[in-house]
Amino acid sequence: MSDPFHDIEETITSDVTRSLNEDVRTGDLTASLIPITSRGVAGVITREDGIICGTEWFERCYTELDPDCDIFWHVADGETISAGQQLCEISGNARALLTAERSSLNFLQTLSAVATKTSHFVKAVAGTRAKILDTRKTIPGLRLALKYAVRAGGGQNHRIGLFDGILIKENHIMAAGGIKPAMAAAQRLVQHSAPANTIIEIEVENLVQLEEALNCGAKLILIDNFSPAQMQAAVKISAGRAELEASGGVAIHSVRAIAETGVDRISVGGLTKDIQALDLSLRFKLH
Repeated sequence: MSDPFHDIEETITSDVTRSLNEDVRTGDLTASLIPITSRGVAGVITREDGIICGTEWFERCYTELDPDCDIFWHVADGETISAGQQLCEISGNARALLTAERSSLNFLQTLSAVATKTSHFVKAVAGTRAKILDTRKTIPGLRLALKYAVRAGGGQNHRIGLFDGILIKENHIMAAGGIKPAMAAAQRLVQHSAPANTIIEIEVENLVQLEEALNCGAKLILIDNFSPAQMQAAVKISAGRAELEASGGVAIHSVRAIAETGVDRISVGGLTKDIQALDLSLRFKLH
């Protein structure tokens, strides 16, 4: 799978343009009350501990409105931040600073929240073989940004979308007529038309299906909603023939027990779906 972030600048531009368009449209009526030549300075502080992420999205919100503004960061994406810490300083046109405030903080708070939550899960499984992965359960329109934040928090990315990996789930198996025909079709697709490095993963719901998937040559198997005891049995049955990925209702209080069963991967939809923005604040004053 190629690096999805090689054109991250294009993603940032698209995300920020969309955000500013929905917020500003024909102009910021409130900011227009301020003299157009006024200059301002601002700083962002965090009110809670976490992992910072989204600095480039934050910056672009300001530079789109004031290309001459100056931003100085005390931290970089992926670094730990502490409550009360100042994260950056901004100086530039006062109208631009006030207009960009909400959009810039929306990105920084959201992406930092994802990175922070991911880091909690990564720390919880430290010392085991398990890797923490995200899913496609993302905020519409922000998938690459959120998956970037997962990386910043120490996690790994699952497939980006339907286009860059095959994941044969319960409904696909049903529609294809079973595990064997579904696997055969996927293998033919990869052999003849899909990119050669396309990953094939198949979901199983019990140990009988696991055996069948292994016999069909599956190298990556999703064991969905298995109990810890079933996961341990699956690891024993697989015996290294395939990587096993656990999913389904994974929470911070249960992830360690899941990792200790010996599975290779744990996918957590909540990393990008059930998030609470990090508490950040921008303080402004005239220059």
